[in-house]
Amino acid sequence: MSTVTFEPSGKTVVVENGTDVLAAARAAGLEFDSPCGGKGTCGNCGVRVVAGDVVDESRGVLTHAAVAHGYVLACRARVTDTPVTIYLPETFELEGARILADDETYLVRPELLLKDWQYDPIVVKWLVHVAPAETLDGFSDLDRLIRAMRREWGNQEIVCSFGVVRELPETLRAEEGVVTVTVVRDGERFSVIRCEPGNQTTRLYAIAVDVGTTTVAVQLINLATRKILATRSAYNDQIKCGLDVISRINYAGRPGGLKELRNRVRETINRLVAEACRSNDIAPREVSSAVVSGNTTMNHLLLGITPEYLRLAPYTPAALEIPSLTAREVGIEINRDARVYFSPNSGSYVGGDITAGLLCTELSANTDDIQLFMDIGTNAEVVVGNRDFLMSCACSAGPAFEGGGIHCGMRAALGAIEKVDVDPATGRAAYSTIGGVPPRGICGTGVIECLANLLMTGWIDPAGKLDRSGRSPAIEYEGRRARYVIATAEESATGEAIFVSELDFENVIRAKAAIYSACALLLQQIGIGFEDLTRIYIAGGFGRFLDLEKAMTIGLVPDFPRDRFHFIGNASLMGSYQVVISQDYRQDQMKLARRMTYIDLSVMPGYMDEYTAALFLPHTNQDRFPTIKERIMASNKDDGWRPQTRFEGVQTRS
Repeated sequence: MSTVTFEPSGKTVVVENGTDVLAAARAAGLEFDSPCGGKGTCGNCGVRVVAGDVVDESRGVLTHAAVAHGYVLACRARVTDTPVTIYLPETFELEGARILADDETYLVRPELLLKDWQYDPIVVKWLVHVAPAETLDGFSDLDRLIRAMRREWGNQEIVCSFGVVRELPETLRAEEGVVTVTVVRDGERFSVIRCEPGNQTTRLYAIAVDVGTTTVAVQLINLATRKILATRSAYNDQIKCGLDVISRINYAGRPGGLKELRNRVRETINRLVAEACRSNDIAPREVSSAVVSGNTTMNHLLLGITPEYLRLAPYTPAALEIPSLTAREVGIEINRDARVYFSPNSGSYVGGDITAGLLCTELSANTDDIQLFMDIGTNAEVVVGNRDFLMSCACSAGPAFEGGGIHCGMRAALGAIEKVDVDPATGRAAYSTIGGVPPRGICGTGVIECLANLLMTGWIDPAGKLDRSGRSPAIEYEGRRARYVIATAEESATGEAIFVSELDFENVIRAKAAIYSACALLLQQIGIGFEDLTRIYIAGGFGRFLDLEKAMTIGLVPDFPRDRFHFIGNASLMGSYQVVISQDYRQDQMKLARRMTYIDLSVMPGYMDEYTAALFLPHTNQDRFPTIKERIMASNKDDGWRPQTRFEGVQTRS
């Protein structure tokens, strides 16, 4: 065993010899990020050995100067039988990890609300009048409850959970036999998961959960009224173990890694559920059903299933369709016997978040029009098709569009810079923040705005390199890299300058290239072009506030008639809401998943060519973006040209 002490916190932990410092720190209750999942490639978990020795396997990631000063990578440095002291500065939670209040990004749009005939939740509440016990009648309390239910609803198979049976004597006698039963309907079988005294039929609740790689969102729903009572979202606590699904899969392979990842995402969900319930004076045990939508990897991690084979050819998931489980089995802290339904996956990297999102589009309807669905997030998924076919693919875009992997990045929360204008003469920035407060960072839409306007004003070239002429005071240099300062230290709420570096721009360009090339290649497989599409849906929380022109300027979306784009926000959460309150939609979702053909981009010979060609602004072949090319040429010819300073047609959050 080895004793590891962390400074300046003074925390000490005893671990087995050979344990890496990252695991030891977490055993001591200390948190810090490991974006690469502990593979030793990102260099973000550098710590300094103050006393004692470790076995350093950093593999040249750190600079010689850092190594000379005693720095090692926590994920690649292993303790020995010698006591060791590690300097680990006190860290804080990731920006935005706190619970957020209701956000219109996650509200179901009126046109997506179900009609009366579609309302058919699988969990219902019924009012039952149970006859009193009589001397020598031979019936137990459970017998009398079941007889009363069959008298009113037919000779169905009825089973009761043990929790119901345990509380039944007091429940039946509290209101002279008038009780409300919460029933899960499964064909001809009725399962009673709760029994309450009196008439409680209006207090029937469910939750819809979107488990994203970066963000988790929860909606609390009153099934009796179909009303959304609360929406809460927060960063997925798993972020500290890796920024993308591959990093998480790698981390799950570490000793205890899978258990930790499962606990982290469950804790995130339960924290949001508790807050949503508390804000409406509802006990979590009153929540009787849940629908969970997430990508295939997130489903594996939430359920504690090893995801290792998702990253190894032939990329096989444990299951595409998860059977319904109880909340107790999943670890969600609502009614222990509540049913939890997982949206079905259609491939290793096209998951239930996509099959849920498609319910919010005409792709789930009987249409001949060929349409494209894009879910833009850490893992970007694309679906194209109509009534006759559906084809899908996925690519790793990274977390840049959600503020991750950006030096001053944060999620779209209070104080995030979301709009950036650039003065063509001086290069200085004019910006606005969410809520109109001093800036604390920049969100994904802000980075896109900044990059697009720098391109249109000539302060950055198509390769993403800033102007190095020294003419703009907003462009600073750090060795071979340059950065663009948006807000000075005096202006910001953090006391430090808010900037975007060339490395940040590279992350965004790689992300947009992955998404655009996935769309282009998928259409090539069908033998059509973007011009043959009748509609493009853009899903994802950040898309609701995305300036379409700016996204088109950097080549994130195709140069396409603007009126054919439709932003649908967090479609995964909206689709989950629909499945919660309608068995018809659940059946539609299963059909969508089963008829979707999944294309693996990694084995497509033309994908890397498409991807490489898209690593420019907006594209190597600018003829693919004719209206953007025309605007850039016009701006270069007209010395008096100025970018828009009013952001027309774009919603501003407050």
